Amino acid sequence: MSSRRMRGFESASGLLKDRIRSVGETRGFAVTRLLTHWSEIVGEEIAAQCRPVKIGYARDGMGATLTLLTLGAAGPMMQMEIPRIREKVNACYGYNAISRITLTQTAPTGFADGQAQFTAAPKARPEPTPEIRAQAQATAADCKDPGLKSALEMLAQNVLMKSAKRSDQKKG
Repeated sequence: MSSRRMRGFESASGLLKDRIRSVGETRGFAVTRLLTHWSEIVGEEIAAQCRPVKIGYARDGMGATLTLLTLGAAGPMMQMEIPRIREKVNACYGYNAISRITLTQTAPTGFADGQAQFTAAPKARPEPTPEIRAQAQATAADCKDPGLKSALEMLAQNVLMKSAKRSDQKKG
């Protein structure tokens, strides 16, 4: 039996850790946490506008330069955020590792190396109609546990809304 089988289930991050580290090190990222937890480090708002691309180290070893990829329209706003970003990134490293941050503005698609893939805003969920809510509540009415009852009502609402949407599409 192989040693892999003996370990049981592993998280996906454990399986990909070595690959992420090797790719990150080719781009200058000694601490892969900057890549994998970018939105936690700089915040959701900034992470939606820019991504770390490369860290370049000077020959004398005095501080590194972090290169960020951003959409063209967000460039001026990100330029104003550079001091805050630098402070947060250095907090991640635990010391003053980054002395400069440069921004590279690009189009969202079209470049092989620097395709900016920023997360889109979450889709707005349609509200269930009062009839669907009543039907969902009736479905879960026999359940005694409040947490389970709430979950069953939500599940019933989702199923009823999908079936209503499908029937509307068939009619039209």
